[in-house]
Amino acid sequence: MPTFMRIMRNQSTEQFSGLPYIYGLLNCLICAWYGTPLVSPDNLLVTSVNSVGAVFQLAYIVLYVMYTEKEKKFRMFGWILTVFGLFAIIVIGSLFILDLELRRVIIGTLSCASLISMFASPLLIINLVIRTRSVEFMPFFLSLSSFLMSASFLLYGIFSFDPFIYVPNGIGTLLGVVQLLLFAHYRNSSREDSAEGLIVSYS
Repeated sequence: MPTFMRIMRNQSTEQFSGLPYIYGLLNCLICAWYGTPLVSPDNLLVTSVNSVGAVFQLAYIVLYVMYTEKEKKFRMFGWILTVFGLFAIIVIGSLFILDLELRRVIIGTLSCASLISMFASPLLIINLVIRTRSVEFMPFFLSLSSFLMSASFLLYGIFSFDPFIYVPNGIGTLLGVVQLLLFAHYRNSSREDSAEGLIVSYS
């Protein structure tokens, strides 16, 4: 939220990347589908949490598109259409799989892949962080919330004996630690050290 307050205040997305929110939306949609009784029994909590998450991710994307450059607007619209297109293919395609266990395995595997990509997406700007010695454009609260969410679902997956939940969230927990360590290392770097022009776009 502080990231978007800054974006609205400055009327610009600056060097912030929109990809983490695109990955987040796709992940929430796939995981919400995985938690439904049509795919995985006794996982409605997963569906509920990820449905709310999808709404928030979509709201963040709308705000991002409102304040980003024209070229990035078209790119983001393309990503949004891709996300919903992929999700529609996944849902419709999985319904043709009559073996419920096979359906659960396939959707579970896809949810694992989407979770890992979502947790790793903030690391796309790691080069910018290291080059400028600044975490200015790597939102702290996004990294912190990703870490807390993955750690929570790691425990949930362990207690529910669901590898499609605890495996990707275990990886997400480790990636979250990496991101937080980057903050600990670079948060006190001076602005003078990062005076080089920020001309690279990561969204």
